[in-house]
Amino acid sequence: MKFVDYYKVMGVADDASAEEIKKAYRRLARKFHPDVSKEPDAEARFKEVGEAYEVLKDPAKRAEYDELKRYGAHDGGEFRPPPGWHAAPGGAGYSAGDAGQFSDFFEAIFGGRSGRGGRRGGPFGDAGFAMRGDDLQYRLAVTLEEAYHGATRQITLQTMVPDVHGQFRPEVRTLKVTVPAGVMQGQKIRLKGQGNPGIGGGPQGDLYLHVELEPHRLYSIEGRDVTLVLPLAPWEAVLGTSVEVPTLDGRVKMTVPPNARAGQKLRLKGRGLPGHPAGDQYVVLQLVMPQAKTEADRELMRRMAEQMAFDPRANLEV
Repeated sequence: MKFVDYYKVMGVADDASAEEIKKAYRRLARKFHPDVSKEPDAEARFKEVGEAYEVLKDPAKRAEYDELKRYGAHDGGEFRPPPGWHAAPGGAGYSAGDAGQFSDFFEAIFGGRSGRGGRRGGPFGDAGFAMRGDDLQYRLAVTLEEAYHGATRQITLQTMVPDVHGQFRPEVRTLKVTVPAGVMQGQKIRLKGQGNPGIGGGPQGDLYLHVELEPHRLYSIEGRDVTLVLPLAPWEAVLGTSVEVPTLDGRVKMTVPPNARAGQKLRLKGRGLPGHPAGDQYVVLQLVMPQAKTEADRELMRRMAEQMAFDPRANLEV
């Protein structure tokens, strides 16, 4: 009896993760599916892949197989179980209907334990193989205004669909999608059943929209909070003032307290992106120094220097 290296059948490393094994299975099952494959040995390879996945997807079966592979005897490709090793007795879920669906090697190792809760007809069930379609990923660029108000967008994506001969070919599809108010950077929006079609009557995959917020001329964003830098004249900062501040929902009045400092942060509660709770808008004060363009401007500066008891370098004294 030949030893079967299920990892080689799947084309993965012995330490492959469960996700890597699943991806390899989906790829190979599509490649060798008898309904669509032109490979001369498609049906045999299809059964090989199904058997390998039956073992490697199940942590208990995989652990038992790995142990056997590590310590079992391999003589010129022939498999001889190690001394004292015996196949475990058949378990629940195996029936005579499974006969012939698995290789002799599988039967010798697992004693016919398919572990599928009573399903018959081999690794793919009575109705033949059915596999869910692949999920699709789409990068969706969204403006801050769209993230705040919500929007309807039209996107174009490429999917793989079967033709009348069962062969998969690319098809360009246009979808109208809704961007809900309050979406955040990195958020995923799932559109169920909008991915690639399944095989053998399997369900269609999903489409995932990955939200990427576009840079904005005025605002920076962190989570649901937005930040705006607000320029002020020195006298506005010293005397205090009331100014109109832009927000994602229009301009609002904001009071700047007297003796405000450069870099001081003021908060407009609930003026960030919508949510539960909504984000805030932070306004960072920035002092803008005026230029003395005329002699009258310079004279005004000289009088200020003479009359104001102000030393900007006082904290440098030792």
